[in-house]
Amino acid sequence: MNRRLLLIVFCVVNAFVVAAQQPAGNYQSGFKREDNRFYFTNTNSKVIIEFCTPSVFRVRSSWNGTFEGNEPWMVVQYKFSPVSVTAQQTGTQFVLTTTALQIKVNKKPFRIEVYNSKGALLSADNQGMYKNGDTVACVKKLTADEHFFGFGERMDFLDRRQKKLTLNVGRGKGLPHIIGAYNVLEANYCPIPFFMSTKGYGIFFHNSFPTRWDMGASQPNSYSFAADGGELDYYFIDGPLFSSILEQYTSLTGRSPLLPQFALGLHVGTYSGGTWGYEQLTSDEYVIQLAKKLREMGIPADLLWLDSTWRIFGKTGGKGATSFEWRETFKDPAAMFDSLYALHYSMVGLHLRPRFDNGNRIKLLDTAQQLKYTYPEGNYAGEFVNFFDSNAVNFWWQHGVMRVASIGAKFLKTDEGSAFGALANESEKTGPQGNNIPSLHNLFPIAYAKAPYEKFQQYSNLRGLNHTREGYAGIQRYPFIFAGDWPSEWQYFPAVITAGLNIGVSGVGYWTHCMGGFEHIADPELYIRWVQFGMLSPLAMVFGMDHPGYKEPWNYGVDALRNFKKYDSLRYALLPYLYSNAYTQYKTGMPLMRALVLQYQNDENVYNITDQYMLGPAMMVCPVTTKGAQTRTVYLPRGNWYNYFTGEEFTGGCYLNVLTPPDTLPVFVKDGSIIATQPVMKYVGEKPVDVITLDVYPGGYAAFELYEDDGKTLAYQKGEYAVTKMICADLDNGYSIEIDKPAGAFIPPAHNWLIKFHVNHRPSVIAENNKPLPNVSSESALNNAAGWFYDAAKKVVYIRAATGNSDNVRIKVD
Repeated sequence: MNRRLLLIVFCVVNAFVVAAQQPAGNYQSGFKREDNRFYFTNTNSKVIIEFCTPSVFRVRSSWNGTFEGNEPWMVVQYKFSPVSVTAQQTGTQFVLTTTALQIKVNKKPFRIEVYNSKGALLSADNQGMYKNGDTVACVKKLTADEHFFGFGERMDFLDRRQKKLTLNVGRGKGLPHIIGAYNVLEANYCPIPFFMSTKGYGIFFHNSFPTRWDMGASQPNSYSFAADGGELDYYFIDGPLFSSILEQYTSLTGRSPLLPQFALGLHVGTYSGGTWGYEQLTSDEYVIQLAKKLREMGIPADLLWLDSTWRIFGKTGGKGATSFEWRETFKDPAAMFDSLYALHYSMVGLHLRPRFDNGNRIKLLDTAQQLKYTYPEGNYAGEFVNFFDSNAVNFWWQHGVMRVASIGAKFLKTDEGSAFGALANESEKTGPQGNNIPSLHNLFPIAYAKAPYEKFQQYSNLRGLNHTREGYAGIQRYPFIFAGDWPSEWQYFPAVITAGLNIGVSGVGYWTHCMGGFEHIADPELYIRWVQFGMLSPLAMVFGMDHPGYKEPWNYGVDALRNFKKYDSLRYALLPYLYSNAYTQYKTGMPLMRALVLQYQNDENVYNITDQYMLGPAMMVCPVTTKGAQTRTVYLPRGNWYNYFTGEEFTGGCYLNVLTPPDTLPVFVKDGSIIATQPVMKYVGEKPVDVITLDVYPGGYAAFELYEDDGKTLAYQKGEYAVTKMICADLDNGYSIEIDKPAGAFIPPAHNWLIKFHVNHRPSVIAENNKPLPNVSSESALNNAAGWFYDAAKKVVYIRAATGNSDNVRIKVD
């Protein structure tokens, strides 16, 4: 009897849920075209299909007959050129055809199918679009061979097939582990409602509410996405390559701008000698001595910022608020900034939080509340700066940030953007609550990061820089995030790497993390391994709150210090390669740090590899994430690969077991690559780059474009840059290497070329511009004279060109 009763109750509840769902319904009337938009009126909804380009269209559904206006935070491109679309109607469907896609809109029920230009089905609605209460959702068919990548900075998985997830800015609720770490399954500092399918398309769910995704976990033949409110509004993007999908997605949401070139150097954070609980130990003198020690020890570094303990925490908001009042232990902040810049640090920044507070002398919270520049919290005037209001932003800048910018601060670390409408990390504060807050919670980190990025850029006439922890779709514009406060434990190291891979396939190119972890004293071996990864991340940052070590490399032993200098120097040597690929990122959306699936989309072996990645198109980095490991397994995709440090060559399409002594990070270079390096410097611009070295790995055809500009201003956006094209091609009896003279409005400094040509045999003759180059007796003989030398042990031909970058260079190797 009880079972029968339960069954009846279940059926009634289930029937009620189904009845509560309002599908789009059946098409009734109203089909028309206005510019790129096609309108449909259904029994329950109105739908607009808008073509942005021949390969991108937008679907919007409304159950009340109205559509929301354009928002400026996620999407920056709403106007598009006319798209040629052929529209046909039959008794059962509409067919909309462009040069790239064919969209079949079935009338009863209203559902969408998408085919590519070859007639292959890319995507089809299953249940299709529906509304249930405030929830809007869409259910699509899932094919047997389909896999999904994206969704923002997730730390758990790369391939999302058969997974569920919720996207809402935050790092999870509570502290589930006694060591203080948050849950990597929930961590979501930078969720992005966008994915790419191995079927060759992407979907961007243009909705700022919390979203829920079921990518085949509940039903093996369908996947779904739903939002807790707002409009059902999504963009469909045809690739078929992931690189093309990313390029089109970032044309909608914006690209990562070029950072100042020195921002590709090392970022150093400091608690100024006293983390929380030790604030009395902070001082401006500690910061100056730290900066001096880095220089004295020959550790290259370019940026430095002071974390939260530079200021008093205020009277009302506790530790999380910002008073803009210096702690009394900082005797002369202006002189401190002067000293740091005299030591050739290019930018010095400060940490803050998004809430105003009153200090001992400065009463910014009171004033901002009176002017209604804080976001209200019910009957309380609130403490959060209303970064959605330009007047509030101007007040925050003029009366808050300018107090530190005017004496030397040049960027901010905007922390705790997730606390707007949610529990703050270090207090009971939750920020504004109410019906409209869930739609703003995910947008707040974007508005928060945008304000200082643009204000400092205008004030200093330098490219903007802002360092933030949280974001959402579009955060790549403002311009980089870090992975958050993860403990210095081995178990969190691989999760951080996964986060970097996921954020890259989600359109955010500049990303970093705390080398060695943030909380707790790190195991020296963990510190060594994490630093190796950190120096070959998109941005390199060292920072920690472990007192008194603070992740400063000399505090982790002689081996750790040696390792730190080795890989820091490698990063500075790679700046021409990194900067050129940063320009590619700005132009195309392809990130510096690339999950292997971005370049090997059709190789199922890479779908779940989360401990290898491409740094730019040529270098594969393979961090060691196991304590005590002397070897690790590496997957080499098809092609020929070279060990970057030893030159040993391998045939790809296989797994490889490689030796990994503690000071060695496995790095492989694929054939058909050119990697540009420069002499190591203590800071960017320390001395002229007289010689650029080109590591050339032949493989039928190798190409590289060296990008150069002034490295600091926005002139590059007006075309003031230079590109030097380089090509290496296999010939019947040898190779040719061509280096064009720079092309563009910018005139780069003079460079000489040293070519390291990786081949396993000694050439007979090498000629430059049809003139033979002398074969010299040693590599060192090329320091000041043109010629070539073959190192049989390294299997490298060293070629010093006689012609610099003032003219074309044509080298033939026989």
